[in-house]
Amino acid sequence: MPEVTPVPAEPADAGAVRQMVRSAYAPYVAAVGGEPAPMNTDYERAIEAGDVHVVREDGEIASVVVTRGEGDHLLIENIAVAPARQSQGLGRAMLVWAEAQAAARGYDEVRLYTHETMVENIAFYRRHGFEITRVAADDPYGRVHLCKVRSSP
Repeated sequence: MPEVTPVPAEPADAGAVRQMVRSAYAPYVAAVGGEPAPMNTDYERAIEAGDVHVVREDGEIASVVVTRGEGDHLLIENIAVAPARQSQGLGRAMLVWAEAQAAARGYDEVRLYTHETMVENIAFYRRHGFEITRVAADDPYGRVHLCKVRSSP
């Protein structure tokens, strides 16, 4: 797994973040029946709120993670990896980073969701200790909700 230290995205990054996320999610459009939500996020607002962190490689954004504190847990809204960098451990590294951020912020729980057709993502999160808490039948957007509770030291 590569060592990564995501840094806060800057306002000038919004267009590049949007473009990279759109390219990362493009293969899912047909299966989802439309554009997945991360393709249409208001990245200007999310960056302004401090929710977007990026990893840059050779001056380009290689990966993005969008997180937000939600009362008693950290919500991972999106992890996206540039297509040329996929399958190299960067997504896993971003997930590990997000979990560490949750712990540093005092959250014992990390939550996320993904579309029911993104079975690879569901399997990925389950391999990394996330449990399914709610399935698409309960969600009008076809999402599968997952959660991971930090174990006590």
